[in-house]
Amino acid sequence: MQLPELVDAVTADEPPLTRSIDDIVTAGRRAERRRRMGFASAGAAGLVVVAVAGAFALPALGVDRNPAGTPAPAGPAASGPLDAVWPAAAPFIFTFQGYDAGTLHVRDPIVASTGYQIAPVYSDRHTSKDRPVTEEEAAAPGRGTERDKKMAAAGGKPSLWAYLTVYRPGVFDPAGITDGTAVTVAGRRAVRAALPTGFDPRLPTEAGNKLFAWEYADNAWAAVTSYSSDDATPSFEDLGGLVEGLKPGRPTPALVPFRVGYVPDGYQPLQIGTHAMPGLFGIATARAGDFGGATYARPAPPPSGLTVPYDATEDAIADGFHIFVTPSTSSNQPPEPGVTRCYDGSERRDPKSYPDDGGFCNIWSRDGTVVLQVSAAGLGNRLPQAELERVARSITVADVRNESTWTPAEEALHP
Repeated sequence: MQLPELVDAVTADEPPLTRSIDDIVTAGRRAERRRRMGFASAGAAGLVVVAVAGAFALPALGVDRNPAGTPAPAGPAASGPLDAVWPAAAPFIFTFQGYDAGTLHVRDPIVASTGYQIAPVYSDRHTSKDRPVTEEEAAAPGRGTERDKKMAAAGGKPSLWAYLTVYRPGVFDPAGITDGTAVTVAGRRAVRAALPTGFDPRLPTEAGNKLFAWEYADNAWAAVTSYSSDDATPSFEDLGGLVEGLKPGRPTPALVPFRVGYVPDGYQPLQIGTHAMPGLFGIATARAGDFGGATYARPAPPPSGLTVPYDATEDAIADGFHIFVTPSTSSNQPPEPGVTRCYDGSERRDPKSYPDDGGFCNIWSRDGTVVLQVSAAGLGNRLPQAELERVARSITVADVRNESTWTPAEEALHP
């Protein structure tokens, strides 16, 4: 199963607009069981798969980018003191480091894009949902959040999937948050909102799903997104505790374990993952042990007006492709040392249900321990198969276990 297919597997059956986080969990578990059994499902031969023990947030997260008729949130006209000096860093540069805020812990950012950086957030009071499922979890009865709530009621920790997105100045639009409530925290303008039960913004909100955003510098916003099986925790007050800890750090180029030798005309690098896959793929599987990746788009999405990361909405990327570099253990096929295999998408389980899916290529390392995948699946299917293969064959993979051989993303992504 290919990475985007975790979402496709959820939306393949009718009705497509009533899927919840639990459905994503179920799809991931099916994929993980197949990976551990060493074979692929029909129509998914040789594809990379990552199963997460919880939310997989690639479809819309219930926060419209610019919902019609949504007024700007009421509140203070100006921010409180914003005395920290943030560097005017270029895209694909990390400008902050991880920090602690009570029981919440922000890790160093692992995703960077042209508009933001993203870091995982963990909690002492919760079990994180950003890792591959274990054999025991795959066999456990129940589904996702439903099961997590039962475990918490029996004395176990509730589950949490959370991340902090730090947007560059002018990129985030607080007025675009659906049903947002304006507040002031530590002298900063802020807005908070509940998120829907699932990934359709028309679904009802759930108390355990929260978005809290604040202005950390002039016209620059950060936002923490939290999906918890416990309605009460983390509370908005807990999330607001992250405000004062976010401070500028030394600008550090995001590194990737590969270099691209060819990019088709018009495609621009949009986001990367370092020690993770790009975008929310990487945040959803932050502890899966992956090496890196990138997403290209044509044309590049607008660099402003965002309330969520680019790949949190279905229409943000009209045409593009992904690069994934992962260990062979993330594949549901036995390693094929030194082999390159490309597919045009027709091998899928039900091609008629996925008319927008493109092809992909897998290139295995000589020893079979690492696999490079270039995939256009779910991103418009406008890249001819021959071009996709040309991109894949142009990529040089570094020593994935020696970061000194890695390349700054801004350099690695441009031939």
